Amino acid sequence: MQPRDLSTHSVYRAGRGIEEVARELDVDPDELVKLSSNENPLGPSPAAVEAIQQHASHSHTYPKSSHTDLIDAIAREWDVSPSQVWLANGGDGALDYLARAFLEPDDRVLVPQPGFAYYPMSARYHHGTVGTYQLDKADDFEQTATTVLESYDGERIVYVTSPHNPTGRELPRAELLALADQTDDSTLILIDEAYAEFSETDSAVDLVDQRDDIAVLRTFSKAYGLAGVRLGYLLAPPTWADAYERVTTPFAASELACRAGLAALEDDAHLDNTIELVRWAREYMHDRLQPPTWPSGGNFVLTAVDDAQAVAHASKEHGVIVRDCTSFGLSDCIRISCGTREATKRAVDVINDIV
Repeated sequence: MQPRDLSTHSVYRAGRGIEEVARELDVDPDELVKLSSNENPLGPSPAAVEAIQQHASHSHTYPKSSHTDLIDAIAREWDVSPSQVWLANGGDGALDYLARAFLEPDDRVLVPQPGFAYYPMSARYHHGTVGTYQLDKADDFEQTATTVLESYDGERIVYVTSPHNPTGRELPRAELLALADQTDDSTLILIDEAYAEFSETDSAVDLVDQRDDIAVLRTFSKAYGLAGVRLGYLLAPPTWADAYERVTTPFAASELACRAGLAALEDDAHLDNTIELVRWAREYMHDRLQPPTWPSGGNFVLTAVDDAQAVAHASKEHGVIVRDCTSFGLSDCIRISCGTREATKRAVDVINDIV
């Protein structure tokens, strides 16, 4: 007995945890600075931590009330109907629900290259096929409707990340509308806004009520500091929102995740402090790094180097963990997450010394 043929499926390679690297180097984890996974430099919302602690003793119950309450709170946050909120176990869980709802066997999707590996992974899990559109370094990774449309051939879903990971580049609203207008009526444009809180560009969420061919993905992992909790959601057009109940798993987010999300949504101070710090760190890296960088709307900066693997290895030896972007097809780039002021300054000094 064997599983189905998975030879065409890729493996998601997450950045290594700080404890793993500490064991490898035989050092105390507190001696290391991890700026490789775009995590919140301030940690989780204190209100979310308190909520998790308060409700831990209720984790033997299913999250019926908290699940409903969180969906209602997200709906109020974005001024949409609760039926338009597809709550999930992380943003990747929402991608799976979208693929279940939209893809027939052999339907095609279009994903960015470089880009988030889970877009094509999710599509293939659900028997879709994958095409790519290229964001070129020669064009400074600029995102435009034309960039996507040059590779478009009637795909069922087109995935757009804005701000884009790992480059940080954004798709302007005018370009998004041009893309939606020039694709088929049966094509959905999925806008992944995992990093949108750090951008100064308005969210595309308001378009969800105006059109039935645009949906928006959001997450609690980045700005709210809940990456370890695994909590995300999709905002869907009202015309097909009821599909969620037909494709979701029972209780798509845990009791503790829902309680943490509810508390985090109310913790404006933590969110504001996070955004302020990230924008400072981003500009500090743009101004102080010796190797070239690209504009970024996210909580990270992409930096050009001669040999990403060598620079990332040397940086790690100096106690600063950055992301070697070879796995994104960018063997001459590293990605540096925004850290605390101390961590960001240390990373800039280390990288400058290495290059």
